[in-house]
Amino acid sequence: MASGPIMLVPMCLVENKNEQMSVNQKALKILYKISQPVVVVAIVGLYRTGKSYLMNCLAREKLGFPLGSTVQSETKGIWMWCVPHPSKPNHTLVLLDTEGLGDVEKGDPKNDSWIFALAVLLSSTLVYNSMSTINNDALEKLHYVAELTELIRAKSSPTPNGVEDVTEFVSFFPDFIWTVRDFTLELKLNGLPITEDEYLENALKLISGINPKVKNSSILRECIRRFFPKRKCFVFDRPIKEKELLAHIEDILESQLDPKFREKSDNFCNYIFTHARTKTLREGVKVTGNRLGTLVVTYVATINKGAVPCLENAVTTLAQLENSAAVQKAADHYSEQMAQRLRLPTDTLQELLGVHAACEREAIAIFMENSFKDDKREFQKKLMEIIKNNKKSIFLQNEEASVKYCQAKLDHLSKALMENISAGTFSVSGGHKHYREAKERIEQRYWKVPQKGVKAEEVFQQFLQSQVTIEKSILQADKALTEGEKAIAVERARKEAAEKEQEWLRLKHWEQQLQMEAQNRSLQENIVQLKEKLETERDNALREQTWILEHKMKMQEDLLNEGFRKKSDEMEAEINHLRNLIETNKKDKTPWIAQTLDELANEAKVILSVPAKLVEMGLKGLSSLFK
Repeated sequence: MASGPIMLVPMCLVENKNEQMSVNQKALKILYKISQPVVVVAIVGLYRTGKSYLMNCLAREKLGFPLGSTVQSETKGIWMWCVPHPSKPNHTLVLLDTEGLGDVEKGDPKNDSWIFALAVLLSSTLVYNSMSTINNDALEKLHYVAELTELIRAKSSPTPNGVEDVTEFVSFFPDFIWTVRDFTLELKLNGLPITEDEYLENALKLISGINPKVKNSSILRECIRRFFPKRKCFVFDRPIKEKELLAHIEDILESQLDPKFREKSDNFCNYIFTHARTKTLREGVKVTGNRLGTLVVTYVATINKGAVPCLENAVTTLAQLENSAAVQKAADHYSEQMAQRLRLPTDTLQELLGVHAACEREAIAIFMENSFKDDKREFQKKLMEIIKNNKKSIFLQNEEASVKYCQAKLDHLSKALMENISAGTFSVSGGHKHYREAKERIEQRYWKVPQKGVKAEEVFQQFLQSQVTIEKSILQADKALTEGEKAIAVERARKEAAEKEQEWLRLKHWEQQLQMEAQNRSLQENIVQLKEKLETERDNALREQTWILEHKMKMQEDLLNEGFRKKSDEMEAEINHLRNLIETNKKDKTPWIAQTLDELANEAKVILSVPAKLVEMGLKGLSSLFK
């Protein structure tokens, strides 16, 4: 099915054996079949803290991700469960359950860091699951966040100090949810009730001090606040009082669970279903299941090489694959629709050009919808070339079909004439008059034949030319005519032939004009749709930059309010840089797009063989759109 197969049970996506990661090809095939946008929820946390139970709740299944009852970690690597999204039509909910962090059976602690980094890179919502309370000890166990600067890069060529790279994390990092299990404290601060979110924000406040442990704790808090602007917290009561039953929670009836725990589980699931975002890349590019599969392969391959996963490189790799597929999808649509909508031969050239224009417009729209980061327009130009060649082939088929049909009709209509010529019927006194009358009847009947197509005039012109010598012979043999009458007849025939040839040449010139105008319209269609796409991308980029600016300004204000003026002041240069970038992009938005369109027009005129004068006229028309 187009949206992807339904998974009845979870499957391992990233296998983690002997401290080496690999992507499960069976799971990958499932992702590659999902064409819908995905909402990706990943859960991380210490082993044996009930992560898998929450994932099963989100899948609305009691059994699925394995729930162990011993101190051993049940989940190894990253497991995946793809289910239809319960509240977003035409979306797939992808649940990623990661192996427990801090598993004593693992030798290399770096392995945990890579699992955490993959969860961050792949998800649109990251759930961190811990036990009892959010305190210094719980925060220290989340030290992986502070390590992300060493494990993830935003750009392939970051600035020397890495500041700009870290700044961009917020543009593609997931939303953050902290779930606290077996929570027994009262939600109060200074004697006043607080919400779960306020509880989390209070726990993330920076603490002052010169002690190395205090400094490290503050760095971790600051990283969480800096990297994850959108944060949420849920605290859960113990699901059941009896410890022996807790070890087999999957076997417990829903009615046996603590009502408060059930209510909180429902709230958690409803929040995810309602607020968890569709996974996107930079500038609003939506991630589908097949795109997610490519990202998984790219990131794991990079980690196995000992390198650091880079979002820009991964997106470039993904764009090459996706844009090639977008070209093929658009080209296939054009060919299929032309075949469905046309009945060859078409009656007129305009009919064929009209269907071509409609199919091309749809094909370009399909390409624009499915492509991204085609910075050099190489894929758009490739599509233009393919459509041009397909159009040429179809036009040739149309001409051949017209010639074949017209010739067959003409052969049938002129059969008696040709037989009479062979029998010498017209080689008698008065024969020239009878010959002309017979030829005129053929012409009248021929033009009454419907749907002859674009070559009707040319085929008949060839027929007339084939009769010139024959008519001269018949005319000379006609003894009923004087030499003067014969001379007049010859001159009349010559004039008629010249007029018909001029008429045919005018038709050919007119058809060439139609073809050139059609090629120019093709260029304009490409430019107009590209302009719309570039404007959307520009608006998305500005929206993203504005959102990052607002996040940084809020963070700066919070630091100032918490008494960390120095840290607050240090953010000023960062904020000013981003503010200037936004202002520059707003001012320069039109010239940038206009320059891109000019470059495409100049390159496209070679592909489409559009005369430079027509391109210039078309661009002048387009320039009015920027005023």
